[in-house]
Amino acid sequence: MKPKDDDKQQAIADATFALVAQVGLSGLTMAAIARQAGIATGTLYVYYKSKEDLLNALYEQVKGALVQLITEPAGAAMPFRARFQRNWLRLLRHRQAHYAETVFMEQYYNSPWFSEASRQFSARFTSECLGFFDEARAQQIVKDVPTMLLASTFFGSVRETAGLLRSGDLPDTEAALAQAFTIFWDGIKA
Repeated sequence: MKPKDDDKQQAIADATFALVAQVGLSGLTMAAIARQAGIATGTLYVYYKSKEDLLNALYEQVKGALVQLITEPAGAAMPFRARFQRNWLRLLRHRQAHYAETVFMEQYYNSPWFSEASRQFSARFTSECLGFFDEARAQQIVKDVPTMLLASTFFGSVRETAGLLRSGDLPDTEAALAQAFTIFWDGIKA
């Protein structure tokens, strides 16, 4: 069996993300993905046996990259506020640079295609991220509220700030981003 071509897999991923941003998950077809990727529909089925298989694989790819971005051990010695700010800014910049991926992630997570396998994958990797919030709460650095509330406040702040930057309603300056982070931080600090 011929090995799968990394360039074709990347073209398939890029095409899928772009199309989801344009037409949504429900409007997505394997034929449209193949056309956008510049490959035959039959070739697409060599790589992914179904739309569901493709969506699950791309979710794991994107989610894994996000978790790696947040859980990088290099910042573990930093004070918590600095770590929060570093992760907040990294996620914000990632979201800006990979807008179509974030649209895909949000639609997939809230869709009927979000499989049990994806749910388990997400839970496994999410626990790594949530440990950071648990540790901050245990040290009384952040409010003593449920971890998922802290996490949703964190990710929501990143999402909404990215939206303000994308629309031009917030200038992309150090001062504006520092203000946006401070508003988030003031809301969760103990």
